[in-house]
Amino acid sequence: MDKILEGLISSDHTVPVKRAIVKKVVEAAEKEVAEEECQALFTLTTRLILLGDDAFQKQVGYQVLEAYARYHRSDFECFFSKDFVVSLLQQGFDQLDRKDPAAIDYIHCCLRLLISCPSVLEIFSVIQVEVLRMVCERPDPALCARLSTMLSDFVQCIPRDKSGILFCQQLVRTISYFHCFASQEQELREYVGQVTKVSALLQNIWKADPATLLPSLQEVFAIISSTDPSFDPSIALASLVQHIPVQMITVLIKSLTTDQNVKDASMTKALCRMIDWLSWPLAQHVDTWVIALLKGLAAVQKFTILIDVTLLKIEMIIPHVVHLVQSLRTDGLPTSKAFLLQFTELIHCMMYQYSGFPDLYDPILEAIKELPKPGEEKIKLMLNQSAWTSQSNSFASGPLRHAGKSETGRTGLVNLGNTCYMNSIIQTLFMATDFRRHVLSLHLNGSDTLMKKLQMLFAFLAHTQRAAYAPRNFLEASRPPWFNMGAQQDCSEYLRFLLDRLHEEEKTLQVLESAKPKVTSPADTCSKETTAQTPSETGEESFLPPVESKQDDDRRTLIERTFGGRLITGIRCMHCNSISEKEEPFTDLSLAFCPSAASQDGLQSAGPSEEPKVLSQGSVNGGSEMPEPGSGKAPTSHVHFVPVTNEPPLTVPDLVNYFLAPEILDEENAYFCEKCSSLRRAEKTMKVVSAPEYLILTLLRFSYDAKCHIRRKILDNVTIPPLMRLPVHDPSMLSQCSSCTSSPLQVDSPESSENLAKKLKPSQRDEEEDENERIDGAEQINGGGDTPVQSVPYVLSSVVMHSGISSESGHYYSYGRNINGTDGTQHPANFFTLKESVKNGQAKCSLSACSAFSVPPEQGETHAISGQEARDWLLFNDSRVTFTSFQSVQNITNRFPKDTAYVLMYRKQELPGQNINRGLTANGMRLSAEPPLQKELLDAIIKDNKLYLQEQELNARTQALQAPSSSCSFRPNGSDDNNPPGSCGPSGGGGGGGGFNTISRLVF
Repeated sequence: MDKILEGLISSDHTVPVKRAIVKKVVEAAEKEVAEEECQALFTLTTRLILLGDDAFQKQVGYQVLEAYARYHRSDFECFFSKDFVVSLLQQGFDQLDRKDPAAIDYIHCCLRLLISCPSVLEIFSVIQVEVLRMVCERPDPALCARLSTMLSDFVQCIPRDKSGILFCQQLVRTISYFHCFASQEQELREYVGQVTKVSALLQNIWKADPATLLPSLQEVFAIISSTDPSFDPSIALASLVQHIPVQMITVLIKSLTTDQNVKDASMTKALCRMIDWLSWPLAQHVDTWVIALLKGLAAVQKFTILIDVTLLKIEMIIPHVVHLVQSLRTDGLPTSKAFLLQFTELIHCMMYQYSGFPDLYDPILEAIKELPKPGEEKIKLMLNQSAWTSQSNSFASGPLRHAGKSETGRTGLVNLGNTCYMNSIIQTLFMATDFRRHVLSLHLNGSDTLMKKLQMLFAFLAHTQRAAYAPRNFLEASRPPWFNMGAQQDCSEYLRFLLDRLHEEEKTLQVLESAKPKVTSPADTCSKETTAQTPSETGEESFLPPVESKQDDDRRTLIERTFGGRLITGIRCMHCNSISEKEEPFTDLSLAFCPSAASQDGLQSAGPSEEPKVLSQGSVNGGSEMPEPGSGKAPTSHVHFVPVTNEPPLTVPDLVNYFLAPEILDEENAYFCEKCSSLRRAEKTMKVVSAPEYLILTLLRFSYDAKCHIRRKILDNVTIPPLMRLPVHDPSMLSQCSSCTSSPLQVDSPESSENLAKKLKPSQRDEEEDENERIDGAEQINGGGDTPVQSVPYVLSSVVMHSGISSESGHYYSYGRNINGTDGTQHPANFFTLKESVKNGQAKCSLSACSAFSVPPEQGETHAISGQEARDWLLFNDSRVTFTSFQSVQNITNRFPKDTAYVLMYRKQELPGQNINRGLTANGMRLSAEPPLQKELLDAIIKDNKLYLQEQELNARTQALQAPSSSCSFRPNGSDDNNPPGSCGPSGGGGGGGGFNTISRLVF
């Protein structure tokens, strides 16, 4: 009979014919058959089942085997012995591998045929040993699923007692190795089905033998809490959670959270992986366990773990929020609307708590713009309901896992603990192309100056292969003495201190160099007056000559030549018309906000009802909107708030013009006229007489409310023009143009700072009269043929944004645009027209030439640059650097009211045939290309890049050992500040962005 069957299978007959003959063979099983013939048939059918070429052969094998085993059971017992089972499981069958699932299916079928035979008991005992061995070998999901099916049908094959506990533990660990590499839906369904069968087996074992449950759960926790970087457990473990009795949550969580042997790092890992389980398709009760564990950790005040886990996993939300909101709107479920409203509130809380990433939050705001937004008080209430605080940062000493550089190719700066104020300023200075190139071109080998550290920092920002560089050395060298380490600080104050230090350092080294007898070209001090009040460092031995030689008549420092300008402060006695003038230097202009017309009669009387755009943070200490470089405390500001009006939003030129407006000195602030020898009513004006190469503007947004004794932030939106003009006076012609009003701020003059906010905004009638006088005066001057005022064009280079409601809280980030070329002709901003104000290389002295104004683009030219601007602008947010657009810069405050421009940097454009201010072009200061790296810088960067590559290789080898994670994670760049509420982090932000970093932290 076996010969007939074998010949039939290999014949060319049609399938129907073969089926008919097979049917005859099966019917013949009822008859008497010799033992040898039965054994031959069992061998043939086993071969067909295990090694059959197609499904038909396997089907025939099962049909014939079942028929003859049923009618000839004793013969089948002899064939399917325990030795045969051991051989099949340990060695396979002929060409069939021992781990082939077909072997398990075959044994499963044979056990059903022998279930009533005594010999099956011996086979059960053999299988108990073999399945434990197989599970320890980590079978794949397909084999494990077939094994689970067999064991579920024949529980006698499951190991017992201690072996049973070990079997459950090993089966749990086997599940942790299940990883799905399929991409097709059918394959994914098969994978989930296989995992479900294995978890169902464990459920049956736990129910039958409760003693196996706790050891199994201990094994689960041991797996998910492992900090071994070479092992990444599968989220298939989530399939076990639904089988754990919910009644055990309280006991298990309490035991887990109070176990002293569980380290914080292990608990953090475990909780993160449990959160990953939420993505398992059939996960049930996972959220219940996660919430219970969070509450358990909070109950024992393990807030550090909670904060770290939140920061590591919060970023998983961002890429899916928009899709989730859309799904909740369209799924039609009755509970979706309520959940959507609650979810929207949580989103606003997140954006309030973690501000500064508008590029991430813009799509989310667009998706929820039609949903109700909770008020600020409600947001604060929600945030304070379950506030977690931590005194330590568990990642402070751990390795930062930096991903590769972003598509921008730019390098971020690691936040070293509320150092966003420094990072934003450094990136702004780095984006000042001329300044960066000249810092890199200085010969500073062997020196230990602050300029040397800045040069090294710039070199790393330009050439490191790291995604983010940690400026620890520069922070230690440049941090003002009164800045507390780890505390939030004012970026404008830091900028002034940094520039003063660099300026004084170079002056000191020039003096030391000039004192050397062998120096052929001694350098004198660079200016008659200096803005710095900080003591210079005279202990440094290196000297700082730039690559290019300075002209004999220009020994200004690099800071003066780059950022320095000069202004003349004039006071005219309105009784005798005598004028007193004083020329002073400046490095930035601090622009106050214009007081409202309603508050002209009493600037100190603005009440809360007149301040709808200003938020209060309560009583705070320190902070400064106009600090003195050498002082740890800031003078009280007299800046006031602008009530809501129907007027168009303020612009930067509006603030400059208000700054340039005349100031009336009267009453308690009357001027003592030496000619009159008495106090007189006087007019104070300040005129820019030397335009800086880079114009730094600081918007005075932080002020002290003397009535409420609190500091406030002015949240008014200020439009930032991409190109503006600054009136610069010829100092030799000032007496001929005394009616022209221009008064740039002298930032280092306490007098001008004190009186800045006391300027009165003229009435409409006064403005008309002043305008007529200015136009008449301009006509007279033009008629004389002289041009005492030049309208100097500036193009926007960088903007530092402050996100928050106080100078002591919130977050700083910056926008920057790389301006290339030796002059303005190569910059994209030159698409903006200058035709209307430039003729023969000189600007006509008109009304607009005596005040600042922005230059709008001509029609058609905006489209020409829009595509380029979309990638020219960069958003620097600590470690994170992304492309953005100028439109984002202009609309940021509209989108996120607490995110406001604070420090702006404009770069001067030289007009054809014009050389204003004996600027950098005259000295050959504008370099057309990046200077080559000096050997010392190059060696340091090469050394660090090699170290970085070694780190990457080590990470790559580690990753190769572990299977890819099936969880979804979004890891953009950016390491951000972490501080208690009111700092550069929690409770400090506006509606801006988030803090996403290279170690997946969402905090500032």
